[in-house]
Amino acid sequence: MATGTLNAHDQLYYPQPSLQEAGKFQNHAPRHKPGLLKSLQLIWRFMFDKPANTVPAKPIPVQALSRAALLAAPDRSLYRLGHSTMLLKLRGEFWLTDPVFSERASPLQWMGPKRFHQPPIGIDDLPAIKGVILSHDHYDHLDHAAILQLNDKVEHFLTPLGVGDTLIKWGIPAGKVRQLDWWQSATIDGLHLVATPSQHFSGRGLFDGNRTLWASWVIQDEDLRVFFSGDTGYFDGFKTIGNKYGPFDVTLIETGAYGAEWPDIHMQPEQTLQAHLDLRGKALMPIHNGTFDLAMHPWHEPFDRIVELAQQHGVALSTPQMGEQLDLAQPQAGRYWWQQVAG
Repeated sequence: MATGTLNAHDQLYYPQPSLQEAGKFQNHAPRHKPGLLKSLQLIWRFMFDKPANTVPAKPIPVQALSRAALLAAPDRSLYRLGHSTMLLKLRGEFWLTDPVFSERASPLQWMGPKRFHQPPIGIDDLPAIKGVILSHDHYDHLDHAAILQLNDKVEHFLTPLGVGDTLIKWGIPAGKVRQLDWWQSATIDGLHLVATPSQHFSGRGLFDGNRTLWASWVIQDEDLRVFFSGDTGYFDGFKTIGNKYGPFDVTLIETGAYGAEWPDIHMQPEQTLQAHLDLRGKALMPIHNGTFDLAMHPWHEPFDRIVELAQQHGVALSTPQMGEQLDLAQPQAGRYWWQQVAG
């Protein structure tokens, strides 16, 4: 049973929360599965035939942060710490999404996707964190070492169903953990958070596939509305979320680690843009890029493509450097910082 609050209106308006079959969660739309042979071919390409340009040849620019600077920062500030890890200051408190601070997004720290850059601030230097918001349990979103190190700093961990059980097994006190199904919500010190659907999958090993739920999140601070996509393919749920909770001042939407081989669990930039429009977003901030090598495309390609698309469609785009302050109420466009790295 999920904790948090479930509005009766939501229950009626959205008759389908998450789906389960034989103890496994499912997407509402069937997921494309490549089959064993194609999966093995893809693994071979990842290990032995990756293009050199999937990793930057020069250092990624990072603006270092300090605890003092964060405490002095204005409310409604956002800092991108890397990949899908965002630090938000709302109502005088700090919130983290999908905190990954380890060197590699992998169960092993001697192999697997390695960081392009260090986080702008270390966990020890962070101020107290009101809450951690988790989208799902993949290694590039749920960092075991980071969660344990954050435990003493964090008051609340908000997770989709089952992910909280993982945290509790790791030693996080059960009283800190709130697990939500799709369309369930929690309000903490005036901040309203809703776990909304996404189209993805879960699992951290060979035998736990889809045993935990995946989700996107709506973050509401009175008149300010922020959407955090987590990982997702494109689906009609974006329109439903936009109709129910939009318009959004800022949408934080995955734009990276896409590939033709997995079309319905990660979005191409064209789909990212369409998701933003479906959500009735005002400013789009592309995330899930610039930190780890997780696909076959050039590391800077997601930025290049989403910039061109946003210009074509007149969409306000924000691309802050890692560690750069973003005003959620009036997000600045940001510089094309990746171009100086890509050459």
